[in-house]
Amino acid sequence: MGLITVNEEKCIKCEQCIKECPSFVLKMGQKGPEEVADSTCIACGHCVAVCPTGAIDNSKTPLDKQVDAKDLLKLDAEQAENFLRARRSIRNYQDKSVSREKLTKLVDIARLAPTGSNSQGISFIVVEDKQLVKKAVELTIRMIEKSPLKDSLKGLLSRYREDGIDTILRGAPNLIITTADKDFSGARGNSISCLTYLELFAPSIGLGTCWAGFFEYCAGIKGSPLLKLFNIPEGKIITAAVMVGYPKYSYKKLVDRNPLEVTYL
Repeated sequence: MGLITVNEEKCIKCEQCIKECPSFVLKMGQKGPEEVADSTCIACGHCVAVCPTGAIDNSKTPLDKQVDAKDLLKLDAEQAENFLRARRSIRNYQDKSVSREKLTKLVDIARLAPTGSNSQGISFIVVEDKQLVKKAVELTIRMIEKSPLKDSLKGLLSRYREDGIDTILRGAPNLIITTADKDFSGARGNSISCLTYLELFAPSIGLGTCWAGFFEYCAGIKGSPLLKLFNIPEGKIITAAVMVGYPKYSYKKLVDRNPLEVTYL
């Protein structure tokens, strides 16, 4: 039995499913859409989602698992712009851990992000243990102290060593890490896509995030002790990370950026 099932009574032969398929899996037959030989379906779900009559089903993306979008709330252009502009990188957090329920919701949203050829391939580590977060900070600092960055980052290092300020994860109570197979070419790009979804969603449940750039840098060094700290399996790598917590302060303004630079050809 093939991937595709078509309800002939519902099918109006509009060919939207065929035209929207990025892998050219479908063709029009006498009775409606048909799966081509040697199908290369990437399970994107376009064929099922675009059908105006609900006539097509795909075993990789079942119709009964999809959500009807026609009555979902849609932001208008101004709301969408303000929503995006309101996102801030949070570097001061309340001394309050995030519940497992909310952390799980974050990564569940993250997995829905678009990825190259729907390759996905990203796994998540949710760090709930505050002591483990602190160990990650100390290890990162030690690695920076031994790296070529130590001179350019001496201010960051001294604020940590002398003033006791967490300059790596900013006192965030939780950390979310993405991992992937080390030979997966789309690992970094897909991870960025996933964590961008996560950070945009976070304020809707009262949370703030910030990309953990120094941690990422040190996690990417060959033989990094951070891999052992988080029990990363052999053959896997850390691809990205964000700190997560409840913001200590709230922002009252939407901040502007540099003037737009664009070329039209």
